Amino acid sequence: MPAPTKGLQWWPAESWNRRGAREWVFGLGSVAHMVLGGQKFGSFLAVNLGFGFGVTMGVHVAGNISGAHMNAAVSFTACALGRMSWKKFPVYVLGQFLGSFTAAATIYGLFYTAILHFSGGHLAVTGPTATANIFATYLPDHMTLWWGFLNEVVLTGMLQLCLLAITDKENNPALPGTQALVTGILVVIIGASLGMNTGYAINPSRDLPPRFFTFIAGWGKQVFRAGENWWWVPVVAPIVGAYLGGIVYLVFIGSGIPREPQESEDSAMNEEHRITTLSKTSAHLSVTSHLDPVSRVPANTSSVQPVPPVNGSILLESF
Repeated sequence: MPAPTKGLQWWPAESWNRRGAREWVFGLGSVAHMVLGGQKFGSFLAVNLGFGFGVTMGVHVAGNISGAHMNAAVSFTACALGRMSWKKFPVYVLGQFLGSFTAAATIYGLFYTAILHFSGGHLAVTGPTATANIFATYLPDHMTLWWGFLNEVVLTGMLQLCLLAITDKENNPALPGTQALVTGILVVIIGASLGMNTGYAINPSRDLPPRFFTFIAGWGKQVFRAGENWWWVPVVAPIVGAYLGGIVYLVFIGSGIPREPQESEDSAMNEEHRITTLSKTSAHLSVTSHLDPVSRVPANTSSVQPVPPVNGSILLESF
């Protein structure tokens, strides 16, 4: 059975239920607290913690299954840089979109009465009783469309660059077992320090599916028209930013890291094993010859016997 077919047997449950839904439920829920409950129940810091540690939980749930791909921009960059097959990209993105859409529906159901109470029964996209911003990002009054685009490019580029540093074993990676926590802290830092201007979508999978959910749930076409048709920026800008961030890391940081070739280490290990094997064999033959000086090797028996290779590279022989 080809590997891609085998992979398709598990992608729906893994991508939808285990990854995106958990992360975005925590994040969107924290936004709902801030919008609907004000300072009594939520804050911008709580939003950052919700999204950041939601990412941490997502990595713990699916890290060993697929690398916990929860960001379409990061998945695109992995493919563009040759670190992942393009065949996996549509599968991962579809799973991310399903997870994000499901998370939006879950938050809508959990906070339905609170949304109606806060908005007076009118589902508004902008204004003092706006609730569409629970689910997707919207451009604030002090930002223009292209400044917002640049903002998303820079933030997503920083995210991608730091992710490569966290996982680069030849650099100074996060300690084993701490990658999920460090990744979550990274998201918290980006949001707490740079998230005010655009709400730091930094992920097409985080913004577009919940926005589409609000469109069909009653908020209407205004979710795509608001903020100078802002909706496409959180989709395109993160992809551009993530790719540029990956290029910057590989060119200016990764290329300057000294990397010892793995083959030399394997050769040294194999040579050491060869010497040890020959020494033990010689000692064994010496003892045998001392105890039985008249013993001989039969003429029809080969004196050379193969020994299993070390690391599958060099075939050793026992004399």
